[in-house]
Parts: sequence; structure tokens; C-alpha cells
Amino acid sequence: MSDSTDTSLDGRLGLDRPHGARVYDYFLGGKTNFAMDRQTAEHLLEVFPGFRTAAQSNRMWMHRAARYAAERGITQFLDIGTGIPTSPNLHEVVQEVTPDAKVVYVDNDPIVLAHSRALLVSSEEGKTAYLEADVIDPQSILESDEVKETLDLSKPVAVSLVGVFHYLPDALKPYDLVKQLVDAVAPGSYLMFSHCTPDFAPDLWERVIQVYKADGGDAQVRSKEEVERFFEGTELVEPGVVMPFNWYPDKETDDLVAKGEFTDVKCSLWVGVGIKP
Repeated sequence: MSDSTDTSLDGRLGLDRPHGARVYDYFLGGKTNFAMDRQTAEHLLEVFPGFRTAAQSNRMWMHRAARYAAERGITQFLDIGTGIPTSPNLHEVVQEVTPDAKVVYVDNDPIVLAHSRALLVSSEEGKTAYLEADVIDPQSILESDEVKETLDLSKPVAVSLVGVFHYLPDALKPYDLVKQLVDAVAPGSYLMFSHCTPDFAPDLWERVIQVYKADGGDAQVRSKEEVERFFEGTELVEPGVVMPFNWYPDKETDDLVAKGEFTDVKCSLWVGVGIKP
């Protein structure tokens, strides 16, 4: 995407500050990002070159986790913090397993809305919808027409919060936000969750956060114990909260581990899947 966007839209589109979805898109090699996003991404890469590896491992894990849920009968997905569409998107993964799967995508970046057509091409049997909303207001998501018309919350839903909550400092009460979402879904629902961690390189991550805040963003990385707290009210699927490449790895993942591409430090992510009893 070029930077020739009408400047009158800058405030609406948030072009005066980096946005996590667009920075993540840059890390994945995407083109849907702006000068501020690229500048922040390059500043972050100077401090921590592993960001591209972390983004890749996170996305590969999300695909495996979504497929895991679909293979166990989950046909409804609520993906909050969708990010810029990058094929295969979540609905493409789960509809390969269950063609009638229904997916609601949620993001607070208007740029994602502009690209939502890529998210709305469902299988004939299934259904997708897109909602512009913010995870810091779970009720606006749960009470939206998009969710009510697409999902049946009286039946199990997989709630996907992948790479979102490290953008939410404690002041925003992130644990309460997740609890509201888990409380709202039926028993048998899944929570798919990933989060950046400083556990393997604390000094490096302290500098990363300083750089991100200096560029106008906000973030807070958390320890394994802090990430495990997000799963309260659910029962963790084995092997629990682990590095993304240790959660039901496929051959591609194992190959990247063998090559030394995926390591604890380079990925610096805790991931897990919980089931609401």
C-alpha cells in the first residue's frame, strides 16, 4: 500500500502512529503498512532481529491450533485481533476441515476493514463476517450484530487471541478482558492464546519495549506464569503453555527447529489452548 493516502484520513486510519497489525504485516513480508509502521518495525528489528521469526512461528502455530479445534468438532470461531489478511486465513484453515465452519473476524484497525473482502470469501457451506471493534470492549463484540447473526454462543466457540495481549498494559486490565470473553461462551469452548515474553532475553526485551513506546506504541511482555493466568477458567490442552514450535509441531516446524531458525530466544512467545469445562 502506498503512502499517498488522503492526509485527512490520517487520524481515522491511525497513520500518525504505528499499529500492531500493520507492523506484524511488515514482519511477515506484507505490503499493507505505512511509513510509521515500517519505521517502527525497522527500529524493533535493530534491537531484536528475531521479530520476523517470531511472527512466522506465531502464525504457523495459529494454523495448527485452529485446525486442532476444528478436528475436534469446533465449527464456530471468534478471531479477535485478526490483523491484515494473509492467506491462508483462519477460515480457510478450518473450512478445509469443516466446510460449514463460521468465523467472525474482529480488529480495531480500519485498514483491516478495507481489506476485509479477503476475509469474507467463505466456503459455500460456511460463513464469515468482519467487525471493526476493540478487544478492550468485549461487550461491544459479543453484542454486535455480526456476532449474533453468525455465531451461536450457546454452543462451543473457539476464541482466538493470537499476538494481541502484549499490546495491552496492566492498566487496561487484560485478565478481566479475557475472563469476560471466556465467561460469555459455552462450556466446551476453546481459548487460543499467544503472547510475547521476555523470559529468554529480558534485557533485550526491555530495550524493545522502550523503542516501541518511543515510536508511539504501547506494549507489555509477560512471563510464562503471567501468560498462564490468562487461561484461568479453562483446562489447558497438553502440553500446556509452551513455545509455539513445541505445540503439536508439524514437519515444517520441526525442520525449522532443526535448522536453528526456531529457538526460544528468536521466537520469544508463549502459546497455549484452553478448553472451558
